[in-house]
Formats: sequence, C-alpha cells, structure tokens
Amino acid sequence: MTATDAHREIDAVWRIESPRLIASLARIVRDVGVAEDLAQDALVAALEQWPQAGIPDKPGAWLMATAKHGAIDLLRRRALLERKHQELGREVEAQQELAAQDLDAAIDDNIGDDLLRLMFTACHPALSTEARVALTLRLLGGLTTQEIARAFLVAEPTIAQRIVRAKRTLAEAHVPFEVPRGAELAARLSSVLEVVYLIFNEGYTATAGDDWMRPALCEDALRLGRILAELLPTEGEVHGLVALMEIQASRSRARVGPSGEPVLLLDQTVRTGINCSFVVV
Repeated sequence: MTATDAHREIDAVWRIESPRLIASLARIVRDVGVAEDLAQDALVAALEQWPQAGIPDKPGAWLMATAKHGAIDLLRRRALLERKHQELGREVEAQQELAAQDLDAAIDDNIGDDLLRLMFTACHPALSTEARVALTLRLLGGLTTQEIARAFLVAEPTIAQRIVRAKRTLAEAHVPFEVPRGAELAARLSSVLEVVYLIFNEGYTATAGDDWMRPALCEDALRLGRILAELLPTEGEVHGLVALMEIQASRSRARVGPSGEPVLLLDQTVRTGINCSFVVV
C-alpha cells in the first residue's frame, strides 16, 4: 500500500470514527475542545504509524486506545495541579482506573448516548448560528477547517476563529455534556434541527459562489439527520426533517445541467418524466 492510499483510507476512517471518538472522550474529560485535541493526537499517531504498519483490523478501537493514553496523562496532570502532594498518588490511581474503565468500555459499548450529547452540545443556543454550524461540521461531520471554509466560501482563519470561540464559549459557560430533558429537550432539539437543515440548505441552494449546488454538504446534513433519527426514534419532528431532506435530495441531479447550470422546474419535469413540483419548498 502506498502512502497516498494509506492516507486516503485514514481519511475515510477518520470521517466515520471521529464523531464517536470525540463524543466518548468528551464524556470522560467533560470538555469538547480537549476531547477534540485528544482525538487529533490519535489521528496524528495513525498518520505516522499506519502507512508502515498497515490499517488495523479495528481502526476505531485503535484510535480509542491511543486516545485513552492521552486522556489518562491529562487526568494525571490535572490531579498534579488540583490535589495536595500527599493525596496525589491515591487520586491519580483512582482517576486513572476510572478513566481506563470508561474508555475501554467505550470501545465496545453502544455510544449512541455520547453522540447525542455531543450533538446537543455542538448545537447549544449559547453559540451563534454560524458557530453552531462550523462546530457541528467539525466535530460530527469530520470535516477539516479548510473543508468547512471551502464549503461556505469563507476564509479559513474565519472558520478557525469561529470554532475556537465556540469551544471557549462552551467551556466558560460550563455547558454540561448531557442530553436535556423535559421541556428543555424540545427547545434544544429545535436548535439541533435548525443547524442540520441550514447545512442541507447551503448544499441544496448555495448562497455564494459559482456552483448552484454543493452536494457534499447535502450528504453531510443527511448523514447527521439519519444519526439523529436513529438516536431519537420517537421524535416525529426529526423523522420529518430527514424525510424532507431525502425528498429534496432525490431531485438533485435534475436541478443542474451537464455543465452545472441551473435547470428550471418545467425543464426538470420534462427531463425526469415526472412532475416534481409537489416537492418544492
């Protein structure tokens, strides 16, 4: 396997595994920014080792195990700062054992709850709409800062600043890494659905640039929506949004011509052989 092939496979693995990895780490360290840093460290280790050693049979477990060591080291450093010297040995040992148990369990257990917590945290109303979109694509979409900037035709430093400020805001506001309950769940769920649909809309009808559509963003929004529907199977509003996006996405190929030019609805009907007007919103 060439280095290029290995990096391509690592990129694919990262897009799939990074949301789960960050979600599990965030539950342990209680800080989304720190969790992302630990996950990135594991990715760097994979980029250094996998091209020579080959892709592991369970790449997600490999990344989790690597991140586990970083999390344990972090807990040890925190204990060194927060505990008196005479209590250090006992406290570090206790925290290390707890972290190891939680992270080992996260490798094999269903982490749907962690993904849901991460989604509600990234879409917290304390953040601006732009920050929520950028942070969601970063943490749950697995996109790099450069990819997000290119998708929205915004300068890369601007997106980077939004993500940094968003993580700082969450940390300073002490936003709990949890799924809200009761009436708060409905209010916060609206924020999550808004972010997912904003991402889809930007892909379906680009607001800037020469391209009429950005299919990759539609795919990201659909993937996030499907994850959310799986995690909240009794929420009709979630399934309604996914159904709406699926219907709209089914018309994507009919909306642009061979050269990427927009196709009017009447011509879409002629080209596809069916009347598409009933799905226009």
